[in-house]
Amino acid sequence: MKADLHIHTQASDGTWTPAHLVEHVRAAGIGLFAAIDHDSTDSVTACEELALKTGLRFLRGAEISTTFKGNLYHMLAYGIDPANEGLRLLLAANQKLHDATDLECLRLLQRDSFPVDIQSFEAYENNPARGGWKGLNYLIDRGICTGVEDCLSRLFGDHRPMPFPTFPEPADIIRVVADAGGVPVLAHPGARWISITDGILEDFLHAGLRGLECYTSYHDPATSRRFVEWCNRHDMLITGGSDCHGDFVPERKLGVPSISLSDLRLGELRRAIVNGSGSK
Repeated sequence: MKADLHIHTQASDGTWTPAHLVEHVRAAGIGLFAAIDHDSTDSVTACEELALKTGLRFLRGAEISTTFKGNLYHMLAYGIDPANEGLRLLLAANQKLHDATDLECLRLLQRDSFPVDIQSFEAYENNPARGGWKGLNYLIDRGICTGVEDCLSRLFGDHRPMPFPTFPEPADIIRVVADAGGVPVLAHPGARWISITDGILEDFLHAGLRGLECYTSYHDPATSRRFVEWCNRHDMLITGGSDCHGDFVPERKLGVPSISLSDLRLGELRRAIVNGSGSK
């Protein structure tokens, strides 16, 4: 069975609605999937309902931002109860930090004489079907940048560092995820923008991490092998997914890399999979 456990929707920065996501999953021959959004579970219930109707297997999840030793990481929280109050409060707090960062980025550009107007931004209505985020789409519509790569390389970079908020630390995230019935897995640990060493992985392990996303569009085969071997040494879960954002990041294709359920080690997460008959 093909699996993709990292797909975004319009609930964060993807372009697909839950219905579009399920349609694409079926067309790609994927039998097990997870709707994963940044600091949001807003699409989880709808995706689960559609999975039940179409005979697919589904795993609830969210991608939660966390800060450790000054660096940003993403924690995949699988098998969660999206109605859990502690989880909802955590995600809402993280969303406020994202919103504040949007404003801070615009103020930096305004300081440097770009044609940015904070009042017009606050009145700006973002169309989630475009993907991305409100600040980015505002800058595109103002003609200040052409897209995400232009924004992150020309508007921001070493010459004008993009501000990042300080999110809760991994141990705090992991505690909330566990209280919500979930299992924490570190997303795409080999991505080039992530500062990862075996020592950092050990720190996450001691904080309660249960697995790594070993198979992902960010990893070449050698990188995937490195993290699989680490998981094998520490008896950790092995997951994988495309990090597909629909049309927003077209190079991240649904179902790429091609992952079979037999490639993964889901352990206790198998009990959290809902199948098309409505059972687990």
